[in-house]
Amino acid sequence: MPAIPDFAREAAAIARGLGPVAGVDEVGRGPLAGPVMAAAVVLDPARIPAGLGDSKALSAARREALYPLILDQAIAVGTGLADRAEIDTLNILRASHLAMVRAVAALGIIPGLVLIDGNLIPRDLVHPAEAVVKGDAHCLSIAAASIVAKVLRDRIMVDLAQQHPGYGWERNAGYPTRDHLAALKNLGVTPHHRRSFRPVHNILYQEN
Repeated sequence: MPAIPDFAREAAAIARGLGPVAGVDEVGRGPLAGPVMAAAVVLDPARIPAGLGDSKALSAARREALYPLILDQAIAVGTGLADRAEIDTLNILRASHLAMVRAVAALGIIPGLVLIDGNLIPRDLVHPAEAVVKGDAHCLSIAAASIVAKVLRDRIMVDLAQQHPGYGWERNAGYPTRDHLAALKNLGVTPHHRRSFRPVHNILYQEN
């Protein structure tokens, strides 16, 4: 049974005078194409949308239903991304952290504490922060951020799928599914494919 996130970590930080508390998560490390997207969310303790959970454990319809509730009821929401070129230049971990830093900067308020999903804190983050392993399954703020990031990135990939049909990005969001890998071999590499990722790199190497 999946873990149910709660507000305990955020509430404890607020009680210590560390509010507002922002939860931060990213999506899109694994795909072969498209950006990595991050979101930062400061929830209002009195207006937390019901049903928040790890975006990976929710259906697309449920995420889409929760997305406007988060935007409406949260104290602040910020988003940031790192594009394909930045991923290839920096590496995917550094690009993910860059997107997170951009999301926090876009909040419009200064958080007293940032809860980061994972086991590493972005080195360029200037605010006090804690890393929370599997944070999207344990902290409601991080779960909310994971939903926002997932919804926005999926929408980007649907738009890119219309520009580059045949890769199935509207279904696979750029992840290396069988149909995506087959299209990559048959149709070639697009400007949105990550050159530093092995399946894409290997095709480009063969072409050269």
